[in-house]
Amino acid sequence: MEEKRRDIIEDWEEHYRTTEVESMPWYYTEMDPDLAVALRAMGVTGGRCLDLGTGPGTQAMALAEYGFDVTATDISETAVRDAEKRAAEKGLKVRFLADDILDTKLTGEFSFVFDRGCFHTLAPERRPDYVEIVKGLIAPGGILFLKVMSHMETLLEGGPYRFTPGDIHDLFVPAFEVHSIEETVFHGTLDPKPLALFCILKRP
Repeated sequence: MEEKRRDIIEDWEEHYRTTEVESMPWYYTEMDPDLAVALRAMGVTGGRCLDLGTGPGTQAMALAEYGFDVTATDISETAVRDAEKRAAEKGLKVRFLADDILDTKLTGEFSFVFDRGCFHTLAPERRPDYVEIVKGLIAPGGILFLKVMSHMETLLEGGPYRFTPGDIHDLFVPAFEVHSIEETVFHGTLDPKPLALFCILKRP
């Protein structure tokens, strides 16, 4: 598909080193409401999970509070270090790691992966690599909970790439089975909230 080039942050380390996390558009201290609903709906109550592109670490900490065995990664070492400190202050156990998903050092399999902002920042030509790498990190029958910017979002200038439900099908099938794709919003610091897609993708 022909896509407009997006103004994606190129140096995430510099961004996290120079910007207050509380001001970042994706900063949200509670568990993402769509994830909370999906976990209940899918009957996911425990297991080993990966918060991919953890950023401020808020979602990883929320998952830890729910009792999950959480690994959280980000390409920014500063983001990981600061998130680790915040989790320690809350007495939460999260395994934070600096890692590039496209050149990941992760091993083993997770019950589920939550991506609330990594995939939709990747260059289009790297998307197939992401799909295969993430598939390899999820146990058979496991789930990828994926939240991306929706093609319906037109008010926000720049920012991540936008996707239609059809795009998600084309990119992730047959590596994953599409359980559902719902129109929703990104909870964070922006008003109005940007439009998003929340996708539940199962590894066969």
